[in-house]
Amino acid sequence: MIGCLCIHGFTGAPYEVEPLAEYLHEKTTWKIVVPTLPGHGETLSLKGITYQQWIGHAEREMKNLLSECETVYVIGFSMGGLIAAYLAEKYPVEKLILLSAAAKYINVGQLLKDMKEMWKDARNGKLSENELFLRYKSKFLLTPISAAWQFRKMAAYSRPLFSRIQTPTFIAQGLADGIVPPKSAEYIYRCLPAHQKEIYYVPHAKHHICHTGEKERLFEKVFTFLTGSSRVI
Repeated sequence: MIGCLCIHGFTGAPYEVEPLAEYLHEKTTWKIVVPTLPGHGETLSLKGITYQQWIGHAEREMKNLLSECETVYVIGFSMGGLIAAYLAEKYPVEKLILLSAAAKYINVGQLLKDMKEMWKDARNGKLSENELFLRYKSKFLLTPISAAWQFRKMAAYSRPLFSRIQTPTFIAQGLADGIVPPKSAEYIYRCLPAHQKEIYYVPHAKHHICHTGEKERLFEKVFTFLTGSSRVI
């Protein structure tokens, strides 16, 4: 049996990767696991949570899959990509998918454009329709400084791991991402010693790359990379 572990991002929840998980579920008979990291989910409770707890939770899910499956793939979005890198470096991961992986973060140029658009919508009384505002307004209020610091520690801990990953890796990055800049994907690609590696840019995608209008093409590429073909298995 094939197992696939999908890991969401910082202050996120399974919904961030669910469109891809559902796509793979429809295409395959794989055992697909989409855990919720400690302190995350529909209601954030991040105070006192450490990055080691996020890693530990994902690691337990990984061990469970390895005990049940002959082959395991790992997919990580944003901070989940950093955790996925940790797992790929430590465990026999067959293939690795990194989506908007946060090896580097805050795309200042794009973020300023997004903030300008948000301000324009606010002036026109349309702030409640602004996608960025709707997605992040509660996160700004519910994310303690200590949690942001743990994220930074997670990034610092994970970055050196990329240079030791031999696992075949597919990297996807949105070019309109205001959180993780394209240089993050470029950095990861350069660091990876893996012989089989691929980088794919989604032209108009913002940070939540699994929810972009171009997601079908992205999902097809992920599926082809994982299976080595376009057939249904």
